[in-house]
Amino acid sequence: MYYKFNKETLLFEKIKTLNVIILGFGALIGLYLILGFTSNNKKNIEYSLQEEKLILIKDNNKFSETKLIEKINQLNFKFPYIILAQAKLESGNFKSNVFLENNNMFGMKEAKLRANLAKGTNRSHAYYENWQDCVLDYALYYSTYLYKLRTEREYFEYLRQNYAEDPTYIQRLKNIIKKQNLKSKF
Repeated sequence: MYYKFNKETLLFEKIKTLNVIILGFGALIGLYLILGFTSNNKKNIEYSLQEEKLILIKDNNKFSETKLIEKINQLNFKFPYIILAQAKLESGNFKSNVFLENNNMFGMKEAKLRANLAKGTNRSHAYYENWQDCVLDYALYYSTYLYKLRTEREYFEYLRQNYAEDPTYIQRLKNIIKKQNLKSKF
């Protein structure tokens, strides 16, 4: 037998079996709905968090000169202002097709003899998944060929002999560094 407390009479009253079955069934449906909505909300929250992560990653990958300067600083290059000047010169101040299509701000060719992060070649230049990979690839280039250079003069001389095809390349870098006061950014 089942009993129910009656608040008005303050007595326990017998409940018919059919009422118990209906109440039990109603309770199961209510529980199912509550759990169903809860688990569905959890899925929506998880999906929402994944979407937010993608948005954060996409925003983080978005290029800006400020982010480039931060990345160059993180990588602790010896002459960071020269590297920033190279990025500006090689990429047409970050507007060239090689930069926009390939995420390649240094005009780098796909390396064959050293470790690199290039995904292949496009427009006769290496292409990268994002601009950060290009900077990291330049760091690999630097650590392979430039790490022993001690002075700014040695660095420019190396670039003149081994990096640039343009005979005015070094003078153009120096002009960018001076006119845009790039040394003050580091």
